[in-house]
Amino acid sequence: MLQETQKQIERAYDGFSIDPVAKAILDEPQRVIQAAIPVRMDSGKTKVFTGYRVQYNNARGPYKGGIRFAPDVSMAEVKALSYLMALKCSVVDIPLGGGKGGVSVNTKELSKDELERLSRGYARAMAPFIGQDIDIPAPDMYTNGQIMAWMVDEYETIKGKKEPGVITGKPLALGGSKGRDWATARGAFFVMEAMIAKHGFGKRIAIQGFGNAGVHLARLCVTHGYHLKAVSDSSGALVGQDGEDLDLTMVEQLKHEFKSFAAVAKQTRSLKLISNSELFGLDVDILVPAALEKQITAANASTIKAQMIVEVANGPTTHDADLLLEKQGVLVVPDIIANAGGVIVSYLEWVQNRQGLAMTAEEVDTRLKQTITASLEGLEGPSMRVAALRKAISRIAEAICLRHASG
Repeated sequence: MLQETQKQIERAYDGFSIDPVAKAILDEPQRVIQAAIPVRMDSGKTKVFTGYRVQYNNARGPYKGGIRFAPDVSMAEVKALSYLMALKCSVVDIPLGGGKGGVSVNTKELSKDELERLSRGYARAMAPFIGQDIDIPAPDMYTNGQIMAWMVDEYETIKGKKEPGVITGKPLALGGSKGRDWATARGAFFVMEAMIAKHGFGKRIAIQGFGNAGVHLARLCVTHGYHLKAVSDSSGALVGQDGEDLDLTMVEQLKHEFKSFAAVAKQTRSLKLISNSELFGLDVDILVPAALEKQITAANASTIKAQMIVEVANGPTTHDADLLLEKQGVLVVPDIIANAGGVIVSYLEWVQNRQGLAMTAEEVDTRLKQTITASLEGLEGPSMRVAALRKAISRIAEAICLRHASG
């Protein structure tokens, strides 16, 4: 992940003028935190987990970025994601910097009580380094509103005061924002609609990944007349036997009942299972990778027939695949814009917490649409990713230069 991020950023720098002081500062994170987190397990034994927080850059505002609990979390991954968060906040022009955190853990192996103790332990370890004016974490992979609730409670207990703005992605009852659950999907949908209006793309769509973002995006697309041709989970992708549109209501019901799409395909003759690799080669207009990083590679890029790829996942397309897709004339809407709906609504939650107000769902939706569609303006050239990275880097560099104007 770190290597792919560096390749993409170096490509953006190629032939691009930037102040050398700003570039030197942007080349490294401002602060890297690693903490041992002892957790008493239900067995009575103590297990020590490793937690990370990288605060990449705060020239434009407090650090902002999620916390992921996953077995493969590493310092290198968190560094890469923290840089991407700084770029994401910059390109959509919200006054926040970039950070990221995580714990190396398989949450499926923890009881609810163990998960709570780990969450509170992470909050205790990071409490000296976060705050609503310093660094504002949020949920990410395998974390959720309940985990954020435990963390904000632990933080407020340590500080001896209420400070709901320290963490976003909280439940509504603790100061969360309306619209947060569907924000990533909603933002991606607004981007798709804008690109279709501009380029005249068709509306046949395949979605890789059926988590929160994938499900909500599928629902939005079906509601607005898109032709849903495929959806996938880790077991494979579902398509109609004769290429017909999927009945999303039926797919969701069967998924809930049988847990995996592989099992679903065995229950009905109207659906068949294909591999995730085959999904990429389907004859569709829009392809949405909404699962894991590095899914579209040099090995499968040539099979893609879609006119547009919308990166709802973080880093789903490798640098080499990017170059091939560009030659094929495929428009790639990069992750730093396509999945920015989550951080935009997190920003709105932070604003609401700071001001002691609550926006309606309609107000949140309107602000999200205005912010994310405005970020698409001026992104011309053969590579939308390069254009977006350059816009983001330029804004951060300007802020750095203004802060270091006297040398």
